[in-house]
Amino acid sequence: MGWIIAARGHPKITATHPTVFMITKDLEVGPKGDCIIGIGADKSVSDLPLELKRVASSNKELVITFMIGGMTEKVRARGHPSLTLDHPTDLVVRKSSFICGRTLAINADKAAADLSRNFTAALRNPNTKLEIKIAVSAAHQEAC
Repeated sequence: MGWIIAARGHPKITATHPTVFMITKDLEVGPKGDCIIGIGADKSVSDLPLELKRVASSNKELVITFMIGGMTEKVRARGHPSLTLDHPTDLVVRKSSFICGRTLAINADKAAADLSRNFTAALRNPNTKLEIKIAVSAAHQEAC
């Protein structure tokens, strides 16, 4: 089982942030947007299905898969009971344990800067379609 979010690329995507990645419903990338890897998303954390919010508000491990054509990147991160999942435009995954309304998951094994540079280059094309699949780690699926 998994949940899908669609977003797209933007010429100003740098994906150089060392501890965070963000997907946003916004259509522009500002000068401080080095964590952004996708814009024009069809969902923010507040739009996520109730079942995914329930899973994210647990300590379960999530596997977040980014797909562009034939390229794939995977990130593993953890949910947390303190997540509010209430931001209207953004979805953030963090290497740290910091939590705010944008946060989907914490203690991730990758941030924007850890994505392959070929993947990041593809994200700079505004015609690139980014598909994000969020799933519960196989080790935690039986508990869902």
